[in-house]
Amino acid sequence: MEKKYSKSFIAEMGLVFATILWGSSFFVIKDSLAGVSPNSLVTCRFLLAALVMAVVVKFRKKKLFSNLKAGIIVGFFLWSMSLSQSIGLGITSASNSGFITSMFIVFVAIFSVLFFKKNIAAATVIAVLIDVAGLWFLTGGLKEINTGDLLTLGTAMVCALHVLFVDRFRKQKADAYVLCFQQFLVAGVLSLAVSFVFNLPLAVTSTKAALGIVFLALFPGVIAYLIQLKAQKYTSSIKTSLIFTLEPVFAAGFAWTLGGEKFILTGALGGLLIVIGMLISEQPVEKIFSKIRCNKI
Repeated sequence: MEKKYSKSFIAEMGLVFATILWGSSFFVIKDSLAGVSPNSLVTCRFLLAALVMAVVVKFRKKKLFSNLKAGIIVGFFLWSMSLSQSIGLGITSASNSGFITSMFIVFVAIFSVLFFKKNIAAATVIAVLIDVAGLWFLTGGLKEINTGDLLTLGTAMVCALHVLFVDRFRKQKADAYVLCFQQFLVAGVLSLAVSFVFNLPLAVTSTKAALGIVFLALFPGVIAYLIQLKAQKYTSSIKTSLIFTLEPVFAAGFAWTLGGEKFILTGALGGLLIVIGMLISEQPVEKIFSKIRCNKI
């Protein structure tokens, strides 16, 4: 008999695939920046992604600007994430940035309780704490704290708000394709405005950078974010954030294999802890402790 999977399970597997795509983007961005400025890369990436999604939305016979308020809100958060992280990376270390940005999982839990009046299960709290420990090992934790770290902390907060508002709008039946187009358009236009205001160059000076932009627009862009928007209708924001902590795990994996970076044992241990945290989040806390007691007998 054919086994049927629940919508939530399929959605969560889709989110895992999205994190793989986002994890692949780090070394592509690193290589592309040799031929394009950070703001220009963000601008071109989002505007190209918006163009692709506009074609998809029109093909599906949907209105491009329906429920625009939702698109403006999530698009602003998407743009804020990219801008604040880019500026923060110029001031702080990559390890600090990676760890602090990943702390969005904590802010998702806090904001869920404070502003969205959601209850957090005990198993989820345990999973979050284990994931934080895993992220510390994976990224190397904090070295020295500076103003860039505070800015990156803002990135983590905005990332949490993006996840939570996507959850709200999708539960309110906002169309995933339209919302995806709108957030890319808003983020791209805001990035373009920054270029004009601060007279930043928009030139792409190498074929490698141009190909990198196309890859980033299509795979970690259109495909990954569309998966996120469709999947969050069928799973919780907390579960989404737990799955998203796999992004640095996949990023490290790509860096060790395709990026030529040195394998780090503590990083692998951190990745293992993150996976353990995700698995614990699937179990009621009473079931976890009952298994522990049974193993002791």
